[in-house]
This record gives sequence, structure tokens and C-alpha cells, in this order.
Amino acid sequence: MKKTGYIAIVGRPNVGKSTFLNALLGEKVAIVSSKPQTTRNRILGILTRGEAQFVFVDTPGIHKPQNSLGDFMVETANASLREADVVVLMADAGRELTGVEENVIRYLKQSGIPAVLALNKTDLYDAVTVAESIKRYAAAHDFAAVVPLSAKNGRQVFDVLDECERLLGEGEWFFPEDMLTDQPERQIAAEIIREKLLRTLNKEVPHGIAVVIEEFKDEGSILRIRAEIFCEKASHKGIIVGKGGAELKMVGSYARQDLEKFFGVKVYLNLWVKVKENWRDSRAAVGNFGYKEER
Repeated sequence: MKKTGYIAIVGRPNVGKSTFLNALLGEKVAIVSSKPQTTRNRILGILTRGEAQFVFVDTPGIHKPQNSLGDFMVETANASLREADVVVLMADAGRELTGVEENVIRYLKQSGIPAVLALNKTDLYDAVTVAESIKRYAAAHDFAAVVPLSAKNGRQVFDVLDECERLLGEGEWFFPEDMLTDQPERQIAAEIIREKLLRTLNKEVPHGIAVVIEEFKDEGSILRIRAEIFCEKASHKGIIVGKGGAELKMVGSYARQDLEKFFGVKVYLNLWVKVKENWRDSRAAVGNFGYKEER
């Protein structure tokens, strides 16, 4: 009998949700960065194994929003939590519970949704510290399973998968067996470019950046992509472009490598930088850049 279900991966920013999803899938479908609040949209990662299809929902980190983009991100995470059949609460194995984890646990108690606790970053802590975290969370909620893991090193990530499989319901699969994600190709391209910007730019710049794909033309042997990078200040534009265009060229080079790996063809990438002041504070601008609530 086939089994399936939607599994929401929730937690604070920068606890490793996207790294975990990519490790499970063996492909990068969610961008990763050391900076918090990297994931903005709801991202589906689909894994079919045997008779079970897991539909993982990678969500933005739950945080206190500071602007309209933050409002969108938190609501996206909350909506994914409400619609899930199973929840994976991901937390830092060496950190105390915060209000974020307490709120998720409160919702789990009210809703009765089964949940697996994934205590990530065990590579950074000793066994005693991890054991203390397990004890704290076990006292807070009766999780279906508790799995210490290191998503970065790939250790015990599939133990989480095994625990989730036990919680799936019987039913027909939602997606074809070979489907990996529901993201449109343009969105994947935009996110790959944004990841490279997150990795190369100063702290104050990345969160004010949006990437829009204006041209995505598959010519068979070559894929032509023109992307516009929007930032909030003229001074930020100068930082993104860099002296003599060096910064933008570096971003383009790194992004092209990942794009060619993902799409399997040669990529011609054309990047432009524009200023849209304070766009994160505008609901209209946030929506225009593709951050829209799904109905």
C-alpha cells in the first residue's frame, strides 16, 4: 500500500532546515547560507522511496518580522505548519528552547499533529550537551521520535526519514515518482543567484536583495538567462557591482557553475543591478518580486 504526506520542516532561522532537505534529496533544491532568513518562499522537496512518497516543505525561519517581507515569510512558515500531516521541528542541539520552539510545541499539542524532533549541528557539541537538549525537549513535548543529527555532514539525516515514514498515511502519491521539487525553473535560477549574493556580500546588503529572472531562453545547447538584482540603496548597488564590476563578475561566475550543474547545459548569464528603495517595507513590491501567499 502506498503512503504519503506533507512534512513541514520548521524552526528558527539558520538551524539547518535547507541543508537537511538538500542532504535528503541529494540535490540542491533550497539555497544555503550562513546568514539567517535565507529561505523566503515555501519550497517543496519530493522524495519517493519504495512505497512511500515524502513531500517535505522547507519553510522560512520563524522570527519576529521587521517589515512586509518578514510578515510574508513568517505567515508562509505558519501556513505550512497548519497544512502539514507531519512536522519536523529542527533545533540547534546545543541551544536552549526559545519562544519559537515553545510556540511550535504549543501548536503541536493543540493540533495533535505527530512530530519528529531533529536536533541538528551535533558535530559542534559533545555528547553530554546533546543529551541535555534531548532531556529538555522530551520534558516539553511527547515527540514521536527524537533524532540527533548533523545535516552538514549528512549524519543520521535518513534516520529522520525512517521516523517520518512511520507517521505517513496510506494514499496515492501527489507527484510523479521522479519529481524532485515543484519550483519553476525561473525560481530555481533566481534562488541560485541570490545564494551567491548572500555568500559574497557584506552583512547589511543581502537581506535587501531580490532577484527577478527577466529572460529564460532554452536554445538546446545553451540556456540564456538575464536576471535583474534589486537592492534598496544606491550605495548597496555599488557594493554589489564592486570595483570595476569585480564583485558582480564573481557572483556571476559562481552562479553559472551551479546553474550549469543543475540544468545540465551551458549557461550564458547576464546580470543587472537596479535600486528599488525600501522594497521590503512595501506589500506591493514584495508581491511583485514573487513573494505572494499561495491560495
